[in-house]
Amino acid sequence: MAYQTPRGTYDILPTEVYRWHQMEDLIRNMCTVYDYKEIRTPIFEDTSVFKRENDSSDMVNKEMYTFQMSSDSLTLRPEGTAGVIRSFVQNKMFGSMEMPAKLYYIGPMFRHERPQKGRQRQFNQFGIENIGVKNPMADVETIALGYSLVKTIGLQSIKVLINTLGDDESRLAYKEALREHFKDHVEELCGDCKRRYDQNPLRLLDCKVDHDHPSMKNVPLLEDYLTEESKVYFKNVCEGLEALGIPYEVDQHLVRGLDYYTHTVFEVVSTHEEAGSQSTIFAGGRYDGLVNYFGGPEMSGVGFAIGLERLLLMAQTENCEFFEEEPTLDVYVMSLGNVGSVPLQVATMCRSAGFITDFNIQERSMKSQFKSVDRKQAKVCIIVGEDEVKNNQVNLKHIESQTQVTISIDEIIDTLDHYLNEEHECHCGHVEE
Repeated sequence: MAYQTPRGTYDILPTEVYRWHQMEDLIRNMCTVYDYKEIRTPIFEDTSVFKRENDSSDMVNKEMYTFQMSSDSLTLRPEGTAGVIRSFVQNKMFGSMEMPAKLYYIGPMFRHERPQKGRQRQFNQFGIENIGVKNPMADVETIALGYSLVKTIGLQSIKVLINTLGDDESRLAYKEALREHFKDHVEELCGDCKRRYDQNPLRLLDCKVDHDHPSMKNVPLLEDYLTEESKVYFKNVCEGLEALGIPYEVDQHLVRGLDYYTHTVFEVVSTHEEAGSQSTIFAGGRYDGLVNYFGGPEMSGVGFAIGLERLLLMAQTENCEFFEEEPTLDVYVMSLGNVGSVPLQVATMCRSAGFITDFNIQERSMKSQFKSVDRKQAKVCIIVGEDEVKNNQVNLKHIESQTQVTISIDEIIDTLDHYLNEEHECHCGHVEE
């Protein structure tokens, strides 16, 4: 039997993982600059955390990985917001943190959907949640963080789409208008839309199957049903984006895929010709009732999520220069003859000084070991032989200049500093003088 990864999953190989490290470092640094704190919630939660009261989303109805353990129904998390809000309420962060509570997460999510380019059944997601203060500038800041992230990585072919779902009164009036509009066409729509018609007719506008149906051409516009308060809120969000120089387009049909959104919703999409159907880079919106639903006080929140596989794919498509090559080896320690643990001792000394170091651990010829020096692209090799060990010495060779010197073991670090820059930033983060 040939063992394979399950459908919709994949391995991130050592040759690829350095790009992930760089992306994750950028995310953490940017969140620090914006004063967001990391939160880590369980990979699985009680199913009720995600499956809430007549939810019409495809994620809840068709895509969740749910399993039974004794009398408990548990679900692998399909998105990050619900778990964060559950934790926010359970741990009473609303009483211990200054509001707004600004939280971010990075980790795997799980959705049972058809795998395709940039979309897997296990995928990695970064998201932020700004909880506790309902203010248009929080919406703007949320969009700005995501926008700054993708621009820093180097994506140029992007577009910010934004819309408002209004307050409860606005949405209630609009849902009734949609039901009236679609009532004579329900039987012509797909099975999902028939369910959405009763649960949440707003989601009809997000259907990928029926988007060309004639009834979609003259659908009522939400802006005609907005309360004055909702109009002012959205106007302030748009003006905030303009003040930051973030270009945007208002998309009247943008409703997002999750039912808990209110007021502002947004998507940042790729306009690159190779983006295809998977063009959304990150998306999110405001949610007014979620904290209260989980048993907390009446508090609003706003956030977004970004699929990291999709982000890397878009960066590759646009040939972004943000990502650097993984550092190669600084030092390779060779061993000749019966030299015991000395090569490991030398390697440990080099590593303690911050040099990327490996050493020979097999009985191999000098020619074979020099091949390892070449393959690993080592800048320096240190040769430990029996005679050198007797004299507490090593031979050190600088590969680029082909300079070779015999030095005492105590001189190794100073000599490496000389050849690999007298002042260098160690890979442990320490700067040596």
